[in-house]
Amino acid sequence: MQPTDVSTLADLDDEPAATVFDEPRTVRLHLDADQRLPPHSHPDRHVVFVALDGRFALDVGDETHDVQAGDVVRFDGRREVSPLAETESTALLVLPERVDD
Repeated sequence: MQPTDVSTLADLDDEPAATVFDEPRTVRLHLDADQRLPPHSHPDRHVVFVALDGRFALDVGDETHDVQAGDVVRFDGRREVSPLAETESTALLVLPERVDD
């Protein structure tokens, strides 16, 4: 049986992305206002993007989604993603391995 892991997001200091857990890959993303991550993909993962605070313009493929604190977005990691923080913003991303094709 796998042990219970507990992590405190406030204790993570890697910017803009800090690894919370290795598997399923879990990342805390913190961006300053007007900061954007360049387009990238996670081809062997699914992605769940949970906005914890702030507001994002989340580009997924050719779509842009307005995402604010409390919103949860799920998408195929093969699609390119590029989050832009419209205000100082934090999100939690969970990226389980793709087991389907």
